[in-house]
Order: sequence, then C-alpha cells, then structure tokens
Amino acid sequence: MSRINMAAAVPEAYKAVLGLEKYVQANVDHTVLELVKLRASMLNGCSFCVDMHSREALAAGETSRRLFAVAAWREAPFFDERERTALALTDAVTRLGEHGVPDDVWDAAAKVWSERELADLVVAIATINVWNRISVSTQTQPPLEV
Repeated sequence: MSRINMAAAVPEAYKAVLGLEKYVQANVDHTVLELVKLRASMLNGCSFCVDMHSREALAAGETSRRLFAVAAWREAPFFDERERTALALTDAVTRLGEHGVPDDVWDAAAKVWSERELADLVVAIATINVWNRISVSTQTQPPLEV
C-alpha cells in the first residue's frame, strides 16, 4: 500500500507530471521510450514502474528477451545504435553525479539523434525519473494481479 495518493493530495502537480508524460509519449519513439522507462526504473529500484513498463512494452510487441537484457544492455547484442545511445544517456542522466552527463555519452547520442529528438529524449528521461521518485518515496507497489 502506498504511503500517500499523490494524485489526490496534490492533483495540480500530478496533472503537470501527466502533461510531461503525454508530451513524451507523443514525441519520442515508442520502442525507445519503453526501453528508457524500464532502464531508469531499474536503476531507481522502482518496482511499480518496472512492472508497468515491462507489461506495457510486452503488450506493444517488445520481446521478453530484449526487456530482460535492458538490465545488462551494454553487453547484450539486441539493441541498435540509437537504442544504445538512449540507454547510455538514461544511465548518465538517472545517475547524475557532480560532473553531470559525460561528454562522450552526450556526443554519441548527438551523432544519431537530431537536436529536437535529443531534447525530447532528455525530457523523457527526466519524466520517468520524476515518476520513479514519486513511486519509490511513496512506496507505490505494483498490482499483484493484472
């Protein structure tokens, strides 16, 4: 059981985050978006989001093999260059340290994503990190049955 229902407690804030979510869903490649959401959720230890995004990706046609491999994407041969750069950027933005996103990670992404696509990807990564932080801090649990 969740500590607090954020949608009920702060509906305006919740709607604002939903607005970001709607934006990224409309502007980021769906396959890449689901990989990014799953990877960030894994890094953040968000069981609710890992469950939700893996189920959504499977329903959209993603393979379980690729989804399982997101945990070890650097070693897995299943991802193309755009997906790899998106996952690397997800790792860097999610684990944002005092030195920010390394130039080599950014430069690799900028080579395969247009400026607009890259900006949308950063917004997508930031958005899933907001959702993860809300769900982890409120101890939101995935449903036992779906």
